[in-house]
Amino acid sequence: MLELGKQVHGLVIQLGYESCMFISNALVDMYAKCSDMSAARDVFSRMSRRDVVSWTSIIVGAAQHGQAEEALSLYDNMILNGVKPNEVTFVGLIYACSHVGLVNRGRELFKSMVEDYGIHPSLQHYTCLLDLLGRSGHLEEAESVIKLMPFKPDEPTWAALLSACKQYRNAKMAIKFADHLFSLKPEEPSTYILLSNTYASSGLWEHASKARHLLESLEVRKEPGYSYIYFGKESQMFYAGETSHPMKDKIFGLLNELDVEMRRRGYVPDTSYILHNTDHQEKERQLFWHSERLAVAYGILKSVPGTVIRIVKNLRVCGDCHTVLKLISDIVQREIVVRDAKRYHHFKGGKCSCNDFW
Repeated sequence: MLELGKQVHGLVIQLGYESCMFISNALVDMYAKCSDMSAARDVFSRMSRRDVVSWTSIIVGAAQHGQAEEALSLYDNMILNGVKPNEVTFVGLIYACSHVGLVNRGRELFKSMVEDYGIHPSLQHYTCLLDLLGRSGHLEEAESVIKLMPFKPDEPTWAALLSACKQYRNAKMAIKFADHLFSLKPEEPSTYILLSNTYASSGLWEHASKARHLLESLEVRKEPGYSYIYFGKESQMFYAGETSHPMKDKIFGLLNELDVEMRRRGYVPDTSYILHNTDHQEKERQLFWHSERLAVAYGILKSVPGTVIRIVKNLRVCGDCHTVLKLISDIVQREIVVRDAKRYHHFKGGKCSCNDFW
């Protein structure tokens, strides 16, 4: 979609509409959502007039791409320029804080939104605040906020907290949050999977197995992991464990070469992310075939050297793949942008824009 967006931008310039603030706002938003923050910044910097939508679009874009410091700096400049933030601005700001662990700043922004700007927090604001607390391990505080907030938490709110329980291996709190999710959507497979994964990450294999068996008894299937890769007007989709692709031999060959180099640099597969109780070798094999790795290898083989590899994944990137993509970005000297179910990750030179907090 980025290439199509660039074509539209070219048409805007050709027709002489580049000075229109409303069109520029849309372009900033488009580039940010298509993972090209450099272009979004360029459009924003060229704007002769900026309203709250202009500032909010670039702030939310920076937040979504893990650039929290930039988002907060833009907010400061927005205030200095006399532009009053709106409710969407604060959603972006608290979201930015949640994805880099700036708990105190997030709390301050939530308070400022109410006291300084008279904005009544919506469920979305509370969800971002709870996500911030959950991601930072403040699960008890999150539970207290839930008891005081004037809304009934929705499914994404409980799911975010349940996901945090898995991250911090808090099975006790996970049961509480899962119960609320079950009451909202008793046949939602992701709840059973998250609960099972939380048990598994805590070493409670028997409980994890029971949750999996309960899921199977409901006759619902877990959504398989898949990744899209885009370059130019072409796109390809890869499923985890896929072995039917016509370029599979070249893809697996490249992945094997990269694996050798990564291990030489000290990489050790983290098999804790494979939550089935199988042997170590099988767990490594399953990690090796995760869809984003297949997509990245395909991108390296097919795209022009030096260009950005852009991938969209339907599920959250696991911790081991996150480590692998950092290493690959350094080995092949390519920027790799992955948009997963939670956020954007920019891998470059062995580092990620999320600073390993996601």
